Amino acid sequence: MGEPRPATPDTLDWKRLLLLAGFVAAGVALWDSRALWPFKMLVVMIHETGHALASLLVGGSVSKVTLASDESGACLSSIPDGFFAKVLVYSAGYVGSALASAGLMIATFRFQAKRGVLLAACVWLSAMALFYARDAFTLLFCLGTATAVGLAAKYLPAQAVTWFNLFLASFCALYAAMDLRDDLWNSAVRAHSDAALLAGVTFVPAVVWAALWTLGSVGILAGSGWWAVRRRQRLGLATPG
Repeated sequence: MGEPRPATPDTLDWKRLLLLAGFVAAGVALWDSRALWPFKMLVVMIHETGHALASLLVGGSVSKVTLASDESGACLSSIPDGFFAKVLVYSAGYVGSALASAGLMIATFRFQAKRGVLLAACVWLSAMALFYARDAFTLLFCLGTATAVGLAAKYLPAQAVTWFNLFLASFCALYAAMDLRDDLWNSAVRAHSDAALLAGVTFVPAVVWAALWTLGSVGILAGSGWWAVRRRQRLGLATPG
């Protein structure tokens, strides 16, 4: 009988890398285009979902999640009066966006989860609409986007689903980085951000939290991106000598 060949190291897939870089470059070039507004709103919902999940994880509750057409959002939750609970919940928006972007890249590139990614997004948006949307705009956005994503999962050709997933993965990574830049490194905005809330709890300046979140998020995105664009080598069977 043949014996398994020893595992070989993953190799860099230049096609994946160029696709990812190309979508990021297109996102930067078209950043102010209204065509990207739905995708920006989608990442805002990811940010607020991070706060909601963290609130539930520490034993709190979530009253509502709201979105606004100016790309702002809020998560109204009740969390236990503890230091670590507040640090986790306040940090979960920006870091959660980076983690979600990382998951998208890995699921799309590494595991070829094609339609599964879109179906998961459809379920997530429907759940947010059902349980936490309390205003018409948030409800309509979640249900409308869930419907569009569900239809895409069902009817788009396999290759189109792959490209759409790649775009979502790269755009979410780009938006996560841009969100950190716009919200945390603009002093006027930072004064009213999650970093300011944490500064009030920990007495660590908001700019320090901004630096920590930025370094952590960039590390998550860089590490997951590097792993995602490397192709797994298949094990074969050695022929008998």
